[in-house]
Amino acid sequence: MSLTISKPLHEWIAEADIHTLQSAMEAGLVSSEELVQAYMERIERWNPRINAILELNPDAENIARELDAERLGRGSRGPLHGIPILLKDNIDTHDRMHTSAGSVALAHSIAPEDSFVAKKLREAGAVLLGKTNMTEWSNFMSWNMPAGYSSRGGQVFNPYGPGEVFVNGSSSGSAAAAAASLAAAAIGTETAGSIVGPASQHALVGIKPTVGLVSRSGVIPISSNQDTAGPLARTVADAAILLGALTGVDERDSRTRESSGLFHRDYTPFLDETFLPGARIGIPRAFYEHLDEERLAIMEGAIAALRNEGATIVDDLPLPVSTDNWNGNIVGYEFKRGIDRYLSLLGPSASVHSLEELIAFNEAHAEHALRYGQNVLTDSQAVDMTEEEYEREQAAYKEKARREGIDYLIRHYRLDALLLPGDADGKYMAARMGYPLICVPAGYSERGIIDSDGDPTKGPFGVIFSGGAYSEPTLIKLAYGFEQATRHRVPPPAIDSE
Repeated sequence: MSLTISKPLHEWIAEADIHTLQSAMEAGLVSSEELVQAYMERIERWNPRINAILELNPDAENIARELDAERLGRGSRGPLHGIPILLKDNIDTHDRMHTSAGSVALAHSIAPEDSFVAKKLREAGAVLLGKTNMTEWSNFMSWNMPAGYSSRGGQVFNPYGPGEVFVNGSSSGSAAAAAASLAAAAIGTETAGSIVGPASQHALVGIKPTVGLVSRSGVIPISSNQDTAGPLARTVADAAILLGALTGVDERDSRTRESSGLFHRDYTPFLDETFLPGARIGIPRAFYEHLDEERLAIMEGAIAALRNEGATIVDDLPLPVSTDNWNGNIVGYEFKRGIDRYLSLLGPSASVHSLEELIAFNEAHAEHALRYGQNVLTDSQAVDMTEEEYEREQAAYKEKARREGIDYLIRHYRLDALLLPGDADGKYMAARMGYPLICVPAGYSERGIIDSDGDPTKGPFGVIFSGGAYSEPTLIKLAYGFEQATRHRVPPPAIDSE
């Protein structure tokens, strides 16, 4: 059947995957410039209600026009040629867009150079459409701050509403935008749950890569051991396409050297529906205990679906390390060290150049900057830890986690992955180890999600596959098999601009 466009373009692109968009451009049915304009029209209609976009790239249409000419003259660069992609506002772009981590203190800051992520996307031919709103400083500013709020952009809302449905995680703007088809897909970042958490509550696929698979250079930091960028998309295939475009060794991020020989430029060969029969998946029930009846039913349905597809389920696994507490001092130490370095390299367009100056700026502009305070920033500034103490605590945790955590379970029970609820604390264990996660839509809860006022409401819910370092190929196989067998994603209801 030949591809046709039988409705207005801004409606046709809703839920259109990257392959469909690329095929339409190759067939001459639509140009990249027209796609950019159609997404901008959707943004004009939707964004007043969900507040996911901070700013648009003023050069996006020109870039798309140049890519259209290149397609005609030299051919396509690949699957992302001419595809509009949104970036979280903590990812540097050296253009006319700002990079602020949602902070009014950096509202006018122009990054001195592209992040590795932005550079790789441009090389792949993607159009950087704009920057997405986020939890300010990736939720490392105040424990009182709700997910999705920033002093620069205000509050992100979930398009699955109605009302202020809990958005979860600092990449909430990227997730809300991808869910509402304000771009083909978006890039988020995760320190502990900020890709897979929003993916779960926006019926998206989110891949949190192994730390080192995707360079962090030019990404405003929290933790040198946990930070990573990754895709948020409506399908596993789209997420796999984006992941392949982001990988590679970067001299500005020494951690990426560990990925040499382990990364792939193309993850689409792992979209394998035949993998589930024979796969072994572990169920660590300690991470299911908090679930209400509805969300537990979603998880049991996911387990049943995997079993029906031929996977072996290894149930009720013990996980002693799961009860270990998050060590705030370690992350606070990493944040202070990393943010001081990042801010010190900014040019005169930035109002602050150190954590100390940032705290002082917020105090001087408290009415706008400190709606929820800044106790995390001040606690980080006050962290008193030597490099030796830091290294010792990190090494002790990682050794225990290898002995009793993810690595132990996968090795001892011969597993391909663990299956976690979309809101499980198990994502923190993977975060501490720098291990990958992938979230896939698994259902829809009528009363099982809590909104910002503490009231139960409806919303999507996902499952997370968790594995060891550089297990992305296996996790993609599992996620794709589950997605194809269940087809749980339902687009958000239409929202008319008011």
